[in-house]
Amino acid sequence: MGRPLILAVDADRAVLNRIEGELGRRYGADFRIRGERTSAAALAELESAQQYGEPVAAVLAADALPDRPGAELLAQVRSMHPDARRALLVDWGAWGEPATAATILRAMALGDINYYVLKPWTSPDELFHRTVAEFVHEWSRSYVTTTREVMVVAPEHSARGYGIRSLLTRSGIPHAALDRGSPAGERVARAAAPSARPDQVIVWMPVLGGTCLLDPTDADLMQAWGIDTSLPADGGDVDVLIVGAGPAGLAAAVYASSEGVRTLVVERDALGGQAGSSSLIRNYLGFSRGVSGSELAQRGYQQAWVFGARFCLTREVTEVRPDGRGYVVALGDAGTVQARSVVLATGVSYRRIGIPALEALSGAGVFYGASVSEAHGLTGRRALVLGGGNSAGQAVLHLNRYCEHVTLVVRGAALTDGMSQYLAQEIVASTVEVRPDSEVVDGSGDGRLERVAVRDRSTGDVEELPVDALFVMIGAEPRTDWLPPALRRDRQGFVRTGADVAGDGWTLGRPPMPNETSLPGVFAVGDVRSGSVKRVASAVGEGSVVVSQLHAHLARSPEGAAPDVGVPRQTEKTPGRTR
Repeated sequence: MGRPLILAVDADRAVLNRIEGELGRRYGADFRIRGERTSAAALAELESAQQYGEPVAAVLAADALPDRPGAELLAQVRSMHPDARRALLVDWGAWGEPATAATILRAMALGDINYYVLKPWTSPDELFHRTVAEFVHEWSRSYVTTTREVMVVAPEHSARGYGIRSLLTRSGIPHAALDRGSPAGERVARAAAPSARPDQVIVWMPVLGGTCLLDPTDADLMQAWGIDTSLPADGGDVDVLIVGAGPAGLAAAVYASSEGVRTLVVERDALGGQAGSSSLIRNYLGFSRGVSGSELAQRGYQQAWVFGARFCLTREVTEVRPDGRGYVVALGDAGTVQARSVVLATGVSYRRIGIPALEALSGAGVFYGASVSEAHGLTGRRALVLGGGNSAGQAVLHLNRYCEHVTLVVRGAALTDGMSQYLAQEIVASTVEVRPDSEVVDGSGDGRLERVAVRDRSTGDVEELPVDALFVMIGAEPRTDWLPPALRRDRQGFVRTGADVAGDGWTLGRPPMPNETSLPGVFAVGDVRSGSVKRVASAVGEGSVVVSQLHAHLARSPEGAAPDVGVPRQTEKTPGRTR
């Protein structure tokens, strides 16, 4: 396989020479740099790369080309080389021209480009290189190769293989996945684990001295990569224990730890929560090109870690009970932690479809959430997404880059009933087949999903569709069934806070703080809180704001004093409070 291609297209010979020179000096050793002056010549180059299986990292094209607008060229690149990053080359100052601005906005709204790039005007032009470098980095994270930091070799259609790929993707760990029966998969299996059985999943980490795991648990996998999955060895109390490492929990961890609050974050799955499965979040402040949920979660995790927050991943909190010093928090067989306060940021879980035939195929063609890791494996195949929210919209657009055919089944009459306008607009302009006012009622397959039955709710007609994968995104339910009865919830199970609990189970003379639950010193933020907005930005906002309330609570309960949790202070040390 040849070097990855970076292609620039501009009709102006002098400008094109400058762009080629800049790209060649910075990337020429590892990438093949090519410049063309027409769309036709660029397409010929891209078709040749497609024919010979050569990777394309980025295509930069000016819109004013003699034979075809650059925006149209980039729209075609999207289907030819779905991993390639695509950008319009724009002259300095042209962003103020109505026609140029309209072209950029329309192409981004339709998903035809990732962003725009200002043409270099000096050498070296570091602003130009910064944008291109980010494109190359994004491409390298999504590009499937047979040599990566972590290699996963699994039997075809393995449910455990899917689970491991999903965990690695959502945790931001670079990896490649191979089928055990493929030539490349067999080569890796022989090199890494020659004694492994054909039905076992092999996880090989050549970047970490060749560490090899067979059928690892999630905890085994994270621990091998160097991410804590057990309680800190030094034990000790914490000021706040945060349950959940989604956007709200990570924001709380960043702000709490940066202000000197001893912080421990416990997460039962992967970083990012439900947002971690989003392939592209375009409306989060500060990310004009958009950011994947896993990337956003990774940045939050690293930021909190640098400030001193400690993490315990792939562990589930099973109990929170008050005592004289705050709360004892149990993590199943991992031990217990003494916490002066608790922040619930458990988010929500995808609602199950509840159809026996489809539940039996979970992980074997039926998936909950839209795992980016599955998209590459569905190249040239058929996928169906069930759901009408933003996550479903992002899923179909991402899958449409790889699949031969993508169907979106929505219960509502219109996409905009539950989806942002920009997503609905992009889906309508794409090749995604939308089936409104419809629902999935059945499915079947021999060991793996092969068919799905879809019913038109207005006519009652049922049609059986051939599909290779079904992604179920039909709403979410809060993770609150493990909480004590004294912690008040609404009818749907979401945690009530602030004024909602002032007259319902509140025991203290002072009023509850805005994010405080019916248990003093226990707070709820993000999607799990009753009445929350259910947006990433609002979850991050709540996670940051709750820290001022934590300070107020901790100030009322100086270390060693009985906090206001409605129980008498204990004079003896609680046995086994941390181990």
